[in-house]
Amino acid sequence: MQHRPTVTGNFSLTNPAVRAWLYQILAVVILVAFVGHLVHNTLTNLNHRGITSGFDFLNNAAGFGIVQHLTDFEQGDTYGRVFVVGLFNTLLVSALCIVFASILGFIIGLSRLSENWLLRKLSTLYIEIFRNIPPLLQIFFWYFAVLRNLPGPRQAVNAFDLAFLSNRGLYLPAPDAGSGAWATFLALLIAVALFRLQRRHQLKTGQLRRSWPWIIVLLVALPALAQFIAGPAIAWDVPQLRGFNFRGGMALIPELATLALSVYTSAFIAEVIRSGIQSVPFGQHEAARSLGLPNPVTLNKVILPQAMRVIVPPLTSQYLNIVKNSSLAAAIGYPDMVSLFAGSVLNQTGQAIETIAITMGVYLVISLAISLLMNIYNKHKALVER
Repeated sequence: MQHRPTVTGNFSLTNPAVRAWLYQILAVVILVAFVGHLVHNTLTNLNHRGITSGFDFLNNAAGFGIVQHLTDFEQGDTYGRVFVVGLFNTLLVSALCIVFASILGFIIGLSRLSENWLLRKLSTLYIEIFRNIPPLLQIFFWYFAVLRNLPGPRQAVNAFDLAFLSNRGLYLPAPDAGSGAWATFLALLIAVALFRLQRRHQLKTGQLRRSWPWIIVLLVALPALAQFIAGPAIAWDVPQLRGFNFRGGMALIPELATLALSVYTSAFIAEVIRSGIQSVPFGQHEAARSLGLPNPVTLNKVILPQAMRVIVPPLTSQYLNIVKNSSLAAAIGYPDMVSLFAGSVLNQTGQAIETIAITMGVYLVISLAISLLMNIYNKHKALVER
């Protein structure tokens, strides 16, 4: 173990500890001077060109509409509201891609280890194709060759008059909180709390009770009673065809590059899953088989808990790549942070430094939050020496 040198007694330059501290102080001074020079030079150039700096422009009216927004937005809203819409759209595409890529990657990764020759070769072909094509090209392919060639709104694929798929996007019923939302939520919390108490009692006493019928009754009866007393918990806004497009509900436009990014990243996640499972010694498989455990139980209870310690670190990197690659959706017009703030807002206001700084800060905060959560999970799964 290397120890940091400390200054003791001799303060001459011949002392290695003194030189080490001087080099560090000098490096900090140079860094501060460099950053100060950049800030001063930037402010001077902005003043010479008559460009105002600051974030007051966020209170100005945007004057343009946004096709997809998860929160209320009107054409006369402020640039600050545009920021909120862009942030939510970025979080939406990132979250959907993380979920879909994880599920698809897990399935493909297990298929690569299958004893079925055809399934193993098809999964290998899938991985080698999609992970070696740039993600931007895959976005263009899925958008122009697949999604834009879907039928129009009048010939849309209809699912029980509730969901509609067309070249304008996927329209789904949108939930709205009803008068009994809080009562139903409280009833669900009570049901879950009773279930946890039952599980804790079972682990403490070792008594096996057939409690799942009662839990199902509680999960159904308590919310139903709450809705009967306080009113419905959710009111659904179902989309309807009006004119040339659907109105109402929730729309996922074709520019939402979930499919392309999910397919691209799932190829990498599949290899992460495969390598993590193969890192578990084969003796663990043999020990589980000797106990008569079926393959699904062996995978779920023996192999995966050990493999997750190897899977989580590279999986975190793939999740971060999803967040960063989501900015590529701006190439096909998806209204995320890059398209709205680093594009439309920058062009209208001319506040290049502020808009780019805000956009970079958003991606930095999202990535750091994902890293923090995955590191907490990784620490929870790590082996602890006792």
